[in-house]
Amino acid sequence: MKRFYHHELEDLRTKLILIGEKANEAARIAIDGYLEGDMAKVEQAIALDDAIDQLEVEIDQASVRYITLRSPVSSDVRFILVAIKASHDLERAGDEAHNIALRAKDILSRDGCASNTVTIEQMSKLTCSMMRDAITALVEENLELAQEVIARDKEVNELHQENYKTLTTHAEDDDTDSPTRFQKVFISKSIERIADHAKNLAEEVIYLLK
Repeated sequence: MKRFYHHELEDLRTKLILIGEKANEAARIAIDGYLEGDMAKVEQAIALDDAIDQLEVEIDQASVRYITLRSPVSSDVRFILVAIKASHDLERAGDEAHNIALRAKDILSRDGCASNTVTIEQMSKLTCSMMRDAITALVEENLELAQEVIARDKEVNELHQENYKTLTTHAEDDDTDSPTRFQKVFISKSIERIADHAKNLAEEVIYLLK
């Protein structure tokens, strides 16, 4: 039987899904905009940041209100604690997407297009799939999927290390200027951090289920 206040928990779950989708969309659009040299996509990613921040505030407020007013049972408390932690991770992932967009805007403003993008596209696809699956694991309470997300984080870390070595070692056939190299290193690092937040979310799902 559903509890009387079950709809409030469902609303909280819906907001979690929404903030996750928006954070993942911001990352995907920011990186696509950079790789495609599409400034409109970069600006679109920047604009998503305010909505992500607002959703985190709403999730925090709803969580505190529920704990304060509803005397929740232990399973509900566990879910609410996960919701608060997950929303913080997703908001930080949104911040990293915002940083990627700002750095992409700087590169495109100076260079007009992306060049020598190292493994950024591969990292992006892997990281966005991790975030998508972490959100799915939370919604579907899928323990196995959460564990798979955690396992993929190592690959993203290795790709970032590969990028760092490539971008900080000046090759004779690469005439990329230092400011652009600097921005690319931090774009790669932001993608790696988004993967970390996806991993954190998966770990929170495991906590919720176990």
